[in-house]
Amino acid sequence: MNDAAPPRRIWLCADDYGLSPGVNRAIRDLIKRGRLNATSAMMVGPAIGRDEVSALQAIAAGSPRCAIGLHATLTAPFRPLTMHFQPIDGGMFLGFPKLLRAGLLRRLDPEIIYAELIVQLAAFNEMFGRAPDFVDGHQHVQLFPQVRDGFLTAVKEAAPKAWVRQGGRHQPLARRLGAPKALLLDVLSAQFRKRASRADIAFNPGFDGAYDFSRQPDFSVLMRQFLDGCRSTA
Repeated sequence: MNDAAPPRRIWLCADDYGLSPGVNRAIRDLIKRGRLNATSAMMVGPAIGRDEVSALQAIAAGSPRCAIGLHATLTAPFRPLTMHFQPIDGGMFLGFPKLLRAGLLRRLDPEIIYAELIVQLAAFNEMFGRAPDFVDGHQHVQLFPQVRDGFLTAVKEAAPKAWVRQGGRHQPLARRLGAPKALLLDVLSAQFRKRASRADIAFNPGFDGAYDFSRQPDFSVLMRQFLDGCRSTA
């Protein structure tokens, strides 16, 4: 009798394509070697020119299952693509703690968020020649109150076939309570999933990968923990 667990199909994604030439090279190398099957591109990043996009597309074309998504970016140190985006700080987006606080206090304008993301989606389409396979958010901004409304509206309009990333986990409550950052993502994702379902936008069944950046992590241990909680996407 074979007690081995059945194989699962999962997305192993490296975000931040476009952050720097070095990050881009590393992501392409991992895709080429079959270590990744997804990446998301920052259209406001300093290294997202046509040569970098062409190089990514060439590598992805040789992978049997490689998705390329938009990494929607609304936090510093990056700058908006739209002229009248608010709020900003020194010409840049707010830092993510300030953006989250503004959303919780209902001080953001979902229409302004929507307008910026429509432009980022258009930039992706123009660079890659198609809509993204999925859309997520740098520093999980897509889950923030008010941001999520503009985010989902933009995706529904400009990339209706894309799925979106939520950050909730499928783990026992006791285990979830031991990871404050991941627990916050669980809470924010609950509302995000409800809104995505109402908009008929597909989303991933589970997310693993959050950890405490203030500690020195043992990535081999972390990866085993992440894989234990993953559900198949098939």
